[in-house]
Amino acid sequence: MFTAVARMVRAVDVPVTADMESGYGLPPKEFAERLLETGAVGCNLEDSVDDVLVDPAQHADYLAEVRATAGADLVINARVDNFLYGKDVADGIARGRAYRRAGVDCVYPIFAPLEVLPELVAGIGGPINAHTAPDGPTPAELAAAGAIRISYGTSVHKQMMETLRQLLPSLA
Repeated sequence: MFTAVARMVRAVDVPVTADMESGYGLPPKEFAERLLETGAVGCNLEDSVDDVLVDPAQHADYLAEVRATAGADLVINARVDNFLYGKDVADGIARGRAYRRAGVDCVYPIFAPLEVLPELVAGIGGPINAHTAPDGPTPAELAAAGAIRISYGTSVHKQMMETLRQLLPSLA
């Protein structure tokens, strides 16, 4: 993955942040050093592994070590996966607070419903990244709810591929 990130960084003239899953099982120091070597300026780090939420204290320790190694040279967006697994807002707030104390720049409660974003923003006490899709809340709606960063993930690609699948038969 690090080789792919480095290729992307070299191919574009804009800062690159990379989705680095949960660190690929690497020790935090090695992870941060290898990511910095790619030229990326930031990353998402998830708090689940193999569809299982990790202990938030353990993940906060990992994030703190990544921060200590990278210093200010890396924007760390801590993805909170609790909404993927049916957990509640209180769990998301507790995880987000722990990760902010660990030094992350932004907390990303992926798939948090629009109506709970204000509660997450107030409870976490720091910048929130929100997820949407082409048919989901607009950037303006997410910003009004308190999000300062917005991710579309794979939703735009999936919609484009579906449009292409529908179009191709008519071109035959």
